[in-house]
Amino acid sequence: MELKNISAHLKEQLSLWHAAPITYQRGRVSKVGDGVVRIEGLPGRLYGELLEFDGGVYGMALDLTENGVGAVLFDAADSVRVGDGVRGTDTVAETPVGDALLGRVVDPIGRPLDGRELRTETYLPAERPAPAIIDRRPVDTPMETGILAIDSMIPIGRGQRELIIGDRQTGKTTIALDSILNQRESGVICIYCAIGQKASTVAGVIQTLTNAGAMDYTVVVSASAADSPAMQYLAPYSAASIAESFAQKGKDVLVVYDDLSKHAVAYRTMSLLLLRPPGREAFPGDVFYLHSRLLERSACLSKERGGGSITALPIVETMAGNISAYIPTNIISITDGQIYLESELFHADVRPAVNTGLSVSRVGRAAQHPAMKDVSGTLRIELSQYREMAVFTRFGNDLDASTKRMLQRGEQLVNLFKQDKSKPKSLFKETALLLAYHENVFDGTDPAKINEAGEALLSFLHTACPEAERAIDGTGRMDAGVRDALTQAMRRFSERSE
Repeated sequence: MELKNISAHLKEQLSLWHAAPITYQRGRVSKVGDGVVRIEGLPGRLYGELLEFDGGVYGMALDLTENGVGAVLFDAADSVRVGDGVRGTDTVAETPVGDALLGRVVDPIGRPLDGRELRTETYLPAERPAPAIIDRRPVDTPMETGILAIDSMIPIGRGQRELIIGDRQTGKTTIALDSILNQRESGVICIYCAIGQKASTVAGVIQTLTNAGAMDYTVVVSASAADSPAMQYLAPYSAASIAESFAQKGKDVLVVYDDLSKHAVAYRTMSLLLLRPPGREAFPGDVFYLHSRLLERSACLSKERGGGSITALPIVETMAGNISAYIPTNIISITDGQIYLESELFHADVRPAVNTGLSVSRVGRAAQHPAMKDVSGTLRIELSQYREMAVFTRFGNDLDASTKRMLQRGEQLVNLFKQDKSKPKSLFKETALLLAYHENVFDGTDPAKINEAGEALLSFLHTACPEAERAIDGTGRMDAGVRDALTQAMRRFSERSE
């Protein structure tokens, strides 16, 4: 199927509206360049309204002043010239929503990018107000990522906003994709929003999701680096509207924004061309509002509002680990915690390269499964003590027995947290591995072979304790009987291994 021209697609959608005759006021293009247009004599416009130019090209109003309107073009600017006429449509930018989008790849205005026809009759504005406080309820249900290091130490709840931050090529997108893959049996609908990514990168993500069978419950919204800044600007808001349409039906939704650094750059590009005054790092003064109004749309909705939830995983790229830059600090202050990925850990083959000292979840512990709470309480402290002690022991080998024991345990924990991509773990597997760590099952095992020993243990427990596996995965709890059964099975495993 040939991809429709953006303006042709928008004209087709606007033609579906049937309304009483309207007298349109027309404006005139006074300046055009780099995809940004200044218009004279077009009063009464809406922020974000679609504007139609004489050549059939569409743009979006982003700057409303007494002297005219500033707009950005969705299409190439070649067909718009100074003196062309412009009219308002009284319609803000909209995106299609609904079940028809599941398994599809679309752009921010709803054009299918996967070569298949898309039919849906329901549209929502891309920009919508965030739910009021009275329309929200507390975060009380875990959003399991299947990544042991995160689910145990930096847990995420449904309705939470957890930032994934780190330098380029440290595994940020991998964490987000693994979280999507882990929702296969959970009933959670996933939305992956690619902003300013290379088309080949987006194609790789889609292939990963397809191979794992995750596209059945996933929507991909893509505005690639080749698209206009206006399309990149609109993409995350469209993804949020798609998520809201599901949440209002009582469903839980996971949204990944990959990444908001490029979104901010696209907005800066448009703002500077619209002659807005630059501030810190050349960003306009309203760049905080750009992301706050987006991320505030993620919440646990009250029963009166549908009872669903939207969990946001925004991704931000740092430069040389500088988390105090403008955009990172802005988004850190908006979100409910962050997962910080460190380049040094990544290159030391600790993957996922989560820095537990700078990573935090301000909500998730309250929504963590009781079984995970039972086995994860002291992990952060043990890991921090190990890393602090490991620095000092580089300068000498004369260590007492307790220090050697701490270092051995810490090394076990670091290797236990290593996890291959696209292989999320169930709650039972995560709980069993941490229980085995506390029960000293891995003592005497070569640290480099901890993962192999862990897989062998899980395979043994799957056969020896199927009731315990069903109980933990089914209820999220590990009562005394289940814990005793697992402990005894682990002892048998240790004896057999010896």
